Amino acid sequence: MKAAGARRHEVRIIGGQWRRSLLPVADKPGLRPTPDRVRETLFNWLGQDLSGWRVLDAFAGSGALGFEAASRGAAEVLLVEQEGELVRLLNASRERLKAANLRVQRGDGMAALRSAHARYELVLLDPPFGAGLGAAALAAAARAAVPGGWVYLEAGEAPPTELPAGLLPYRSGRAGAVHYALFQAGDSAAA
Repeated sequence: MKAAGARRHEVRIIGGQWRRSLLPVADKPGLRPTPDRVRETLFNWLGQDLSGWRVLDAFAGSGALGFEAASRGAAEVLLVEQEGELVRLLNASRERLKAANLRVQRGDGMAALRSAHARYELVLLDPPFGAGLGAAALAAAARAAVPGGWVYLEAGEAPPTELPAGLLPYRSGRAGAVHYALFQAGDSAAA
């Protein structure tokens, strides 16, 4: 039974095999799942079918971005999250949905990015707003993406205008305080 005044926080998966499934969102300061409209835009840009893709969600939080990718057929999705309670919720959602293509790893998102050279077709970056990790995460993600792969950045400020070598701007947008951008990795990004 919930305490009086307690609210249940959830976000729904908007596409793919788990469409309309709900993911719990912990009531943690600074945790704000990617809005439905932004996720819908991102996956319209990428295409709805991610069959065979390898995806890294480096700052998983609620897992909304990574679960969307897994729901749309990604072969392998790695969710990296540092906060223990969030890791527990992500694993519970993975088990409930029987998401065999999704793995949850407790750890530092930046460390995961630095150790993943040219491995992923899609790297998802939604670092904590105000942490100042955007530019460093983008540089590390450029090396973690395969040539021709994609890097998505979501932040509380506009994406950097000076991009890491081999990373090309594709599309960007804004929804309220959320700035988001999709970049494509060129041949020199993995070098």
